Amino acid sequence: MEITDFLTVDRIEIDVRATSKKQVLNVLAQMGERATGINQCLIFDTLLFRERLGTTGVGNQIAIPHGKLPGLDRVYGTLCRLEKPIDFDAIDDHPVDILFMLLAPEEAGADHLKALARIARVSRDTTKCQMIREARNPIGIYEVLTAFTESRAA
Repeated sequence: MEITDFLTVDRIEIDVRATSKKQVLNVLAQMGERATGINQCLIFDTLLFRERLGTTGVGNQIAIPHGKLPGLDRVYGTLCRLEKPIDFDAIDDHPVDILFMLLAPEEAGADHLKALARIARVSRDTTKCQMIREARNPIGIYEVLTAFTESRAA
């Protein structure tokens, strides 16, 4: 699965203001509602439930909140870059400033895992993460992510 299979430029927001984990999960839920048509309260509750199982802060100042929802036909992704990093209880205890959210159909086992794996690879690439942080707009971030995808496919 490629990033282009679940993320589009219009689902990337930059310089988002949030001061807490709950606040940024609410922002992501709003983005998810625009992308999927699923009620943001349901998305928020799903993300919060997943966070209570264990943090999705994977390190390198990145989090990958995710969940499965009824009514989806495929995996949807969003990316949110925060204006200032926030505490997210990340595994490395560093604040988070880049959040990839993934929403998948309830029955999407393999596709959900493939999308998570793709984002995890990006999160481990410190050069790509820095390029995401320095991008001036959502198109710049998308170009960084798709160049990464293309280089993996080559």
